[in-house]
Amino acid sequence: MDLGLRGKKAIVCASSRGLGRACASALAEAGVAVTINGRDRHKLDETAAEIVRATGAHVTAVAADVSTREGQDRLLAACPQPDILVNNNGGPPFRDFRAVDRDALFAGVVMNMATPIELVQRTVHGMIERGFGRIVNITAIAVKLPVPGYELSSGARGGLTAFLAGVARTVAPHGVTINNIMPGYFETDRVRKVFEATAKAGGRPTDEVVAECAACAFLCSRQAGYITGQNLLIDGGRYASAF
Repeated sequence: MDLGLRGKKAIVCASSRGLGRACASALAEAGVAVTINGRDRHKLDETAAEIVRATGAHVTAVAADVSTREGQDRLLAACPQPDILVNNNGGPPFRDFRAVDRDALFAGVVMNMATPIELVQRTVHGMIERGFGRIVNITAIAVKLPVPGYELSSGARGGLTAFLAGVARTVAPHGVTINNIMPGYFETDRVRKVFEATAKAGGRPTDEVVAECAACAFLCSRQAGYITGQNLLIDGGRYASAF
C-alpha cells in the first residue's frame, strides 16, 4: 500500500533497536526521510546503515538522551520541521510500588510523560502550519491492563494518554492526528525475515515487531487522517474484553 508519505520527514525516538527501529524502518520503506535516535552511538550508526541499505531512504542518526532538553535540541536541530513524530522511550524497571521513592517517581514521569509532551509541544505548531502532521506515542498494554510492579510506567504513560486526549481533538481540524499504540506480548508461528534482525536485537517475537511497526506506519499515513485520539491495543487478544 502506498501510504502517501513519500518526501515526508520523521523523528522516531529511541529507534536504534526494537520497536522504535522497526517503526523507523517501516517509515523509511514508505519513502520518509527518517531521523533516528539512541544513546549508543555505535549501535545507532549500525542501525542507520542497515535501514539505508534495506530501503535507500535518507537516514540521520542523532545520539542523544531524548529525556533531556539538550537531547531534544539536538534531535530538532537535525530535523527542525518533522511531519511525523513517533514518541518512544524506555520505561522504569520492575519495582514494588512501595519501593518507588520521590526521585524514581519524578524520573519515571519525565521519561514516559513529560518528554513526549515536550516533543509534541515543540513540533505540533509546524505541523499545523503545514496542514499535515502525524504523532504516534508508543505507550504500553499496562495503560489498559494493570501489570503489578510496573505501576510507575503505566501511571506515567496513562497520564500521557489523558493529557493528549484533548489535545488530539484541538489539532485534528488542522490535519494533525495524535494516536497511541499499546504494545503487548504475543507470538505466532509466522516469520518475516525482513524483521528478524530487529526482533532479535530487541529480544522480542518477530511478529510482535511486525504488527506494531505496521500499525505505526499506517497511523502516519494519509489514509489514517480520520483516526485520532485513539489507543490501539496490539496484544494478540491478551486483554479479554468485548469492547
